Amino acid sequence: MSLEMNKVEICGVNTAKLPVLSGAKMKDLLQRLQAGEESCREQLIHGNLRLVLSVIQRFNNRGECVDDLFQVGC
Repeated sequence: MSLEMNKVEICGVNTAKLPVLSGAKMKDLLQRLQAGEESCREQLIHGNLRLVLSVIQRFNNRGECVDDLFQVGC
């Protein structure tokens, strides 16, 4: 099974549809989360999934389980 297929299975979503957060948007979400607005947490997680998946691609052939790498990234 290819890593591309694993991405969808791990996330449970189509990675092409994940949001891309600008630096300003991420900063705003972080500030709102620190102020107690818990609804921002989910947006930050989804916004960082692309980064997590790109790191998984780099470490994919080094003997680590893709699921474990995903857990560490999240």
